Amino acid sequence: MTPIKLISPLKDYLWGGTKLKTEYNKQTDLPIVAESWQLSCHKDGSSVIADGEWAGMTLPEWISRQGKEVLGTHCEAFADFPILIKLIDAKQSLSVQVHPDNDYALRVEGEYGKTEMWYVVDCEPGATLVYGFKESISKEEFSARIADNTLMEVVNAVPVQKGDCFFIEAGTLHAIGAGLLIAEIQQNSNSTYRVYDFGRVGADGKPRELHVEKAKDVTRLEPPTRPTKPQGEPIARDGCTTTLLASCEYFTADRVELDGTAGWTVGEDSFQSLMCLDGSALLQSPHGNTALEKGDSVFLQAGYGDYTLTGTATLILTKV
Repeated sequence: MTPIKLISPLKDYLWGGTKLKTEYNKQTDLPIVAESWQLSCHKDGSSVIADGEWAGMTLPEWISRQGKEVLGTHCEAFADFPILIKLIDAKQSLSVQVHPDNDYALRVEGEYGKTEMWYVVDCEPGATLVYGFKESISKEEFSARIADNTLMEVVNAVPVQKGDCFFIEAGTLHAIGAGLLIAEIQQNSNSTYRVYDFGRVGADGKPRELHVEKAKDVTRLEPPTRPTKPQGEPIARDGCTTTLLASCEYFTADRVELDGTAGWTVGEDSFQSLMCLDGSALLQSPHGNTALEKGDSVFLQAGYGDYTLTGTATLILTKV
């Protein structure tokens, strides 16, 4: 029951940068790293156990051997591992896109839909992102604006600051803008429908595929209703300050500002994931000790029990 430190699958999408290599210790020969999948059991890239007796085993393989009870009772409601956690370095803007909900995705794509949360880890001055529409529009106008390349005139472009938090429900049109470093907690899905891609071409020299008809099926053609800040207020306690970033039926994520020693308990209800965004911390428990540095992620199985973190660090703690 030792803490499981994970090696992240890395993605070199054309819009990515180099910060995940230079600042977040991602070791790779890839020239750019757009995404680091910090906690993943997805078929398109699974986390690998970094050390200990299971070193080199993928996280899905380990779960299969240990039994699904290591995920906790809350995960019994899901057929597969429920979440995917990423770090995203957007040197360029991502495509304007939308994700389907569970019903549509299971019927059309054979996997869960995708509701997600973005926490802005860092951003360059003037950075923006797309979050829904300025005003409600009709399906006919949506279709016409996609066809004549005027969609960007009606989307809701939001100026972004470090620490902002966006809850992106399935069906919400969105796009991460250039100059943003994002921590993303999402459903375990890779179903994305591109609507607009700034005329870019892929590595093959051809325009990247759009998914307009599917996007028309699933997009909510209205402004967002949620504020662009964490759901909770900061709560100070011995050794740290915690802030609820987002809670929904799929995940709960808290920001932890550690400055000293603080303790937590992993119950039988859910595993916990710790992702270190800045600084360093030492995780200590009766089961073993693990050091966390910037860019590291650790998985603690359900029923792990008590542990402490000591150090000065910013972390995201996620559970189901």
